Amino acid sequence: MSYVSIRRGVLATTTAGVLAVALAACGGDSGGGDSDGAIVIGSSLPLTGEFSQPGTAAEQGYQVWKEMVNADGGLLDRDVELKIKDDASNQNTIVSDYNALIAQDKVDLLLGTFSSLLNLPASAVAEKNQMLYVEPAGGSPDMFSRDFKYLFFAQQSTSDKQGKVFAEYVAALPEAERPKTAAYPTLDDPFAAPNVAGIQKILEEAGIETVYEETYAIDTKNFDTIVNAMKSADPDLVVHGAQFEDGIGLTRSMLKADFTPEMFYETNAPSFGQQYVEGIGAENTEGVLYAVSHSPDADTTGNAEFVAKYEEMYGTAEVPEDAADAYAAAQVLQAAVEAVGDIEDQEAMADWLRENEVDTILGPLSWNDDGSPTGDFLIGQWQDGKAQIVLPPDASTAEIKPGWTPGGAG
Repeated sequence: MSYVSIRRGVLATTTAGVLAVALAACGGDSGGGDSDGAIVIGSSLPLTGEFSQPGTAAEQGYQVWKEMVNADGGLLDRDVELKIKDDASNQNTIVSDYNALIAQDKVDLLLGTFSSLLNLPASAVAEKNQMLYVEPAGGSPDMFSRDFKYLFFAQQSTSDKQGKVFAEYVAALPEAERPKTAAYPTLDDPFAAPNVAGIQKILEEAGIETVYEETYAIDTKNFDTIVNAMKSADPDLVVHGAQFEDGIGLTRSMLKADFTPEMFYETNAPSFGQQYVEGIGAENTEGVLYAVSHSPDADTTGNAEFVAKYEEMYGTAEVPEDAADAYAAAQVLQAAVEAVGDIEDQEAMADWLRENEVDTILGPLSWNDDGSPTGDFLIGQWQDGKAQIVLPPDASTAEIKPGWTPGGAG
């Protein structure tokens, strides 16, 4: 068993304890509110703390959806209001927040938070209260092994499959072009670990030798020891399982050590657009590969309108992926509400989602019985200072380029 697998087992055990607290703390009814007043939708997001960057982007996505749906007549002919709390990136706070949203604020509907780490306990609160829970980010397979009936993930696939298109591309390269060795540094996180493990499995089956793997703690700030060990192992490919801040930190350490493998794939951080560029420098993004759920240039239902509204509200068309994911989660919730026509019947809404496909700005989404999605992620690559979609070919905005070449951006 790999070290990554061992750490996943430890994390799952820890999370089980948090879930038990969440279930024990739950209580109250599902709200409902005044049938003639606004529909109140509650969420708690990491607006401060470790996940504040994506949490803030998710709030922006929810706010864009609220403005657009209200401008179009509201939801079931009622205005929408958002009640958003700050969980400070803390698992215990998220439990308190969702309990308060349900029992004290008596919100009508829920939307999810950011990260598997926070959505694991938050979704347990929703499940206990029999409320539909559509999450914008939280693709750990552990999310969907609990026989929950009200949980749905509004992205294309779970984290263990998000790098599948990339890994299959690498595995299919001609032998002379295919990496011979790979390194796998990974954040101890229920999103990052299975994401990297899924890629590693495909590449090892293709004969690509693992020469380094390490799982590091969420509070790691200095990556020099990890980078020096990787440099000594001299891999052709580095697959980094990251969130945002650690993605920036490890990449900076690699650049400082003059360690530039032929190919560099990183989860999450490269999808942050201008924040990523500012974090490592535009000239150092050239050739970095990553999985991504959304492209501002995609010809998907409502995407152009979403991007235009985001630019109007926030001053840029550089839409963070997490803003788009949150908007898509709200689209999924909206579709279920409108199909059933009654916000009180949340079981019917969940049943409807299991049986239907929803068109979103990420493309059409559909779900297995456990709430996990059935599609494939896009693969992005930074080219000449711009984020492009390079895989699969039928969704690409540019052809994939070989190699990571820091200093090569125009």
